[in-house]
Amino acid sequence: MTAPPTSAGAPASAVRGPGSEQLLADGRTLRYYDDEGGSGAGRERPDERPLTAADRGRAGEVRQDPLTGDWVAVAAHRMTRTFLPPAGQCPLCPSGSAGSSGAPSEVPAADYDVVVLDNRFPSFSAGAVGPEPGSLLDGEELWPVGPAGGRTEVVCFSADHDASFGDLGVERLRTVVRALAHRTEELSALPDVAQVFCFENRGEEIGVTLSHPHGQVYAYPYLPPRTQALLARARAHRAAGGGNLLADVLAAEKRAGTRVVLEAEHWTAYVPAAARWPVEVHLAPHRDVPDLAALEDDEREELAHVQLDLVQRLDRFFDEVEHLPYISGWHQAPTGEGRDLGRLHLQAFSLLRSPGRLKYLAGSESGMAAWVSDRTPEAIAERLREVAR
Repeated sequence: MTAPPTSAGAPASAVRGPGSEQLLADGRTLRYYDDEGGSGAGRERPDERPLTAADRGRAGEVRQDPLTGDWVAVAAHRMTRTFLPPAGQCPLCPSGSAGSSGAPSEVPAADYDVVVLDNRFPSFSAGAVGPEPGSLLDGEELWPVGPAGGRTEVVCFSADHDASFGDLGVERLRTVVRALAHRTEELSALPDVAQVFCFENRGEEIGVTLSHPHGQVYAYPYLPPRTQALLARARAHRAAGGGNLLADVLAAEKRAGTRVVLEAEHWTAYVPAAARWPVEVHLAPHRDVPDLAALEDDEREELAHVQLDLVQRLDRFFDEVEHLPYISGWHQAPTGEGRDLGRLHLQAFSLLRSPGRLKYLAGSESGMAAWVSDRTPEAIAERLREVAR
């Protein structure tokens, strides 16, 4: 067993970066991404909080499970992270805005469009203070450990505390896509990053601790279990004479048609044939694209429209639910080995099986990872087609 794998970095595609950056009081970086034609809503002010580098959360360590080979991040400092703050104390609202108490927040600006900042309570960080790579816990060969390197960032989609992703509009979605593409490009080039995952958790049912509309970017120092499993299947598929597995799945779903939710010039949304969740949908580009940074302008433009449409359909899935609680994440190709087997796609899913009732991952799912689906994928796709506008 070895320390977590690292990457030599992925090729860059010169995605346009933020309009401006600033250092927060504890040394973290905040980046402002303004809407096209905007007036620079994210013009920064000095961060006047009495913070120092000592106040900045440091990622801890990763330990390998000898029974599965999975790496587990141990980040005990996250126990103290902000949890459902009262009204007026949201750390992601602009400082001095109506959504804050007037006290300085994580965003020292009067307003902003989209911002990305280093997480104050990171799961992974360049400043990880864990054991050296290749170390052994308690000196035992069974338990490799290492620092929880990589990066953890927060993406604020709007300065409006009460907004939801489906309310943002196409112009803002363009900015969000550009910000995520830029962060993917920069983080993928770092030597200690093996994969970049951009995601949004929405709703207290999912476990969200801040209701402000935001997502996160995790730059892993190793390949997560789902990616490792996908790559193993993709290699076997190619060895058996197939092409890129994810591309072949998309083509098969389009041929079947029964689970296709929408199809545009560059993108198709479908419910996978073996969907696990009560509500689940995938969105994939027609072209073989490794990550968001590799998208061309027309693909990004259409994505802003298609993703907004898809999220709004999710919000209409249940008549009694205004905003569906969900997890939405961009699966991207690894930055190093196996990059040719990966392919960009969005996975969005919800634990809500009916209004007021959640799918709990109990004995079979949690204990054995043996899934039992509560709704047929065909029924999910039919409902998502029904609620189109």
